[in-house]
Amino acid sequence: MSKEKRNKIIQLVIAIISFGIAILLDYFLTLSIEKRALLYLIPYVVAAYDVYIEAFMGIKNGEIFDEHFLLCVASIGALCIGFLPNSEPEFLEAVFVLIFFQVGELFEIIAEDDSEKSINALLEIRPDYANLEGDDKKVKKVSPDKVKVFDIIVVNPGEKIPMDGEIIEGKSSLNTVALTGESAPLSVDVGDYVMSGCININGSIRIKVMKLFEESTASKIIDMVENSTENKASSDKFITKFARVYTPLVVLLALLIFLIPPLFLGNYALWLKRSLTFLIVSCPCALVISVPLSYFGGVGCASKRGILIKGAYYLEKLSKVSTIAFDKTGTLTKGTFEVVAIHPEEYNEKELLHLAAHVEKNSNHPIANSLKEAYDKYDNLNDSCKIKDIEELPGLGIKAKVNKDIIYVGNKKLMDSINIKIKNCKHYETVVHIAKKDSYLGHIVISDIIKEDTKKTIETLKSKNIKTVMLTGDTKDIAKEVAKDVGIDEYYYELMPKDKVKKLTELKQDDSCVAFVGDGINDAPVLSRSDLGISMGGLGSDAAIEASNVVIMDDNISKIIDAINISKKTELIAKENISFTLVVKLCVMVAAFFGYAPMALAIFADVGVTIIAILNSLRTLRDKK
Repeated sequence: MSKEKRNKIIQLVIAIISFGIAILLDYFLTLSIEKRALLYLIPYVVAAYDVYIEAFMGIKNGEIFDEHFLLCVASIGALCIGFLPNSEPEFLEAVFVLIFFQVGELFEIIAEDDSEKSINALLEIRPDYANLEGDDKKVKKVSPDKVKVFDIIVVNPGEKIPMDGEIIEGKSSLNTVALTGESAPLSVDVGDYVMSGCININGSIRIKVMKLFEESTASKIIDMVENSTENKASSDKFITKFARVYTPLVVLLALLIFLIPPLFLGNYALWLKRSLTFLIVSCPCALVISVPLSYFGGVGCASKRGILIKGAYYLEKLSKVSTIAFDKTGTLTKGTFEVVAIHPEEYNEKELLHLAAHVEKNSNHPIANSLKEAYDKYDNLNDSCKIKDIEELPGLGIKAKVNKDIIYVGNKKLMDSINIKIKNCKHYETVVHIAKKDSYLGHIVISDIIKEDTKKTIETLKSKNIKTVMLTGDTKDIAKEVAKDVGIDEYYYELMPKDKVKKLTELKQDDSCVAFVGDGINDAPVLSRSDLGISMGGLGSDAAIEASNVVIMDDNISKIIDAINISKKTELIAKENISFTLVVKLCVMVAAFFGYAPMALAIFADVGVTIIAILNSLRTLRDKK
């Protein structure tokens, strides 16, 4: 139990017990109005002291007309009204409104705690230490930020992986639930890339560090979570602005209710009571608390599923998506390629594959990995070949100097750019062309696999009237075949990164919200230019994750549906709270003016409505798939 919750409970218990004693003594004893006031003053002070502190701090900070100020004015008026001629004291009501308000505060604390648990679970992935292996093979515990790239660390069973790296010895199972939301353990072995934040379940593993601590997956996630509250939803911003205008206005109306009608109708005590009732009803607590809480809960619910949303603004955007554009490789497909054919012109198959694999040696692109894996079946990449002057050509391929020759490995556009005439291939899959500076050496055919849940995801999106588009750098034949297989509405092919940005701009119409889903470094520009960028985090590049607003941690494309459903549910709950609160308050405020709303009803319209709205907000945390 948090300290804040414990203190609030203690305060409520003391206030309720002292209030009960005051009611009993007031009932059985005949006391003067002064003594009755002193009797109720004890539970009043217990229930009100922190409200007065908050009201004072609000005045000090220039925010005079907040809910604490309104409660202070209304409760003081209720205490004093009994001293006016021909008026009944409102001691019970004065204390009760504050106790009920504190009950509402307790519900708010409980709700915030529940919401924060979902978010804070992600913060627990922060490692406390790393087991650094020295040159003498001795292991010592050090701070994670002391570990350098290419250092060797040891992770024992039960420990967190402190930074991203490659396993060089040992095998184990990893608990990835904090990152991906999936409870099934992930089996890893030598050569596998592992992310920081995962927990090693069994078997010690030695890892070669590939990223510094501040650049690791865990650090990026922690940074995203800690900054997620900065991007407020438009509803949240509206409520904040609304409260700034609304609260001073209702204070003025309450004052006018007390001053003007008695000039014509008399009976100041009656109109003071009505103005105080009006003041209690008008407190905007329900809106100010419940709407931000709804979005906070929605972000927390998404995080349980391994969906990281960078703030309420982007959660709200998800509910308004009308078009989703997808990258192909690693998004609609698994991004796990394999070489299915080698067609050499000058060299034999092994020699052609040798050149392509060596040029792609330092690349982590899925196509590069497939070439390297295929060559490993023949030989090892760590041979005597000298590779230097490696240059990545975005949207085209890579060029490098292998021994004495400049070798180009890439797509047809790359060959066209260096005036090399290619040989057409009957395969529709990805074709990687290889050339020297002045001659065509052949091509390698690589096949990708469509993800199992891609087709179902596209079908579900279309059932929600969301248009689906594929933007890919692949050829027309490959794009056409994939689009046909998964049911994409439209597809555009042979696109450079700048072409994807241009095409995405064309897709935008009026106020429509266009999202883009991608995973590679080439997707970063279009992710950042879209209304909503969604990156597939598990295989995705750092640049794509940085540029996106939503990160799917385990590359499960169907989680886009989960994210949209959570956002729509959150939006609905926020609107329910706004509508319910305003309707109830407006009705009771009108009734209070005409004298048909007792203070007990005013208390319900304030604190009761707040509690109902908070409980409704908690529905955003319910993780029903």
